[in-house]
Amino acid sequence: MSRRIRLSVVPARRIFIGRALALGFVFLVLALVLMLLGLNLGTVATLVVTSTFGTEFGLENLALYMTPLLMTGAAVWLALRAGLWNIGAEGQFLAGATAASAVGLFLPFPAFVTLPLAAMAGMIAGACWSAVPAAGRAWLGVSEIITTLLLNFIASYLVYYLVTGPWADRVTGAQVSSERIHAAIPTIYGVVHWGGPLALAVVTALGLLLGRSRFGYELTLSGSNPEAAHYAGVSVAPRLFMALVFSGALAGLGGMMEALGTVHRLQGGLAHGYGYLGIVVALLARQSALALIPAAFLMAVILNMGIVLQTLQVSASSVLAITGLLVFAIAVSDELAAYVRLETQK
Repeated sequence: MSRRIRLSVVPARRIFIGRALALGFVFLVLALVLMLLGLNLGTVATLVVTSTFGTEFGLENLALYMTPLLMTGAAVWLALRAGLWNIGAEGQFLAGATAASAVGLFLPFPAFVTLPLAAMAGMIAGACWSAVPAAGRAWLGVSEIITTLLLNFIASYLVYYLVTGPWADRVTGAQVSSERIHAAIPTIYGVVHWGGPLALAVVTALGLLLGRSRFGYELTLSGSNPEAAHYAGVSVAPRLFMALVFSGALAGLGGMMEALGTVHRLQGGLAHGYGYLGIVVALLARQSALALIPAAFLMAVILNMGIVLQTLQVSASSVLAITGLLVFAIAVSDELAAYVRLETQK
């Protein structure tokens, strides 16, 4: 006879195999949908690969997509290490972009002064935007899922108010947009800016800090087993508060990079769902901060694929559908990977 048991620690090999199968399932479903739409799979696959990896425009797009995805993914990942769900990275991203744009629009300093100030403003704004949910969760037990999510809508409406009202572009008349920000993150090649390498450095430093520091250990312990943390003399509430505040700061820095590096304006729809996609990136990465890099790359490829599909008259919402299916498939594969068959004697 045999019975199934759930492993407390799942081997990385089982996770990898399960996720590979999940990814294959997603692409199989996508292929079936494209066939039902009357599209030639070979043509679509060739177009996706060549437009993404075979052109300068496609490679630049990948780099520009990866930068905010790395920052929002790192923000959500940091909160998850403390057992928290930061669903508000979108709002924190917008708060950071707004504060950084204010510095760039209204402070008459040269770029080498404006850029550090804008980065600090973005991080502080993102941290402040998450501070109230963080305090509510840490000391009052209020669900951070609801509070961070609701603040996303407030941040979005605030941006729309600013760019259609007091900050509206009265120079070129651009709709739902501020004027062009006078300071810009320097570019590396083409339109790819130094925000990308900075995001990679932040993710690497985050992994090293949490993996080798006492704070990282206490944070993980507070999230996984609060009772054990209390017994070990760790103050859980301040750790939870700091995790969510630092998470917001990372998302806010990502907003600064997007506003001053990619878009060069504050505008409605600036976030492009990066805060929500960051949840997918963090889930894909699991316990490894460095795994955020390939996870962000995969999501960037999917976003680029969405652009290609739109040229073939496939709805823009196809990206959301693919992302949702990917999350579902990964969640199922991770759960199944945790179970093994144990042979027992009669």
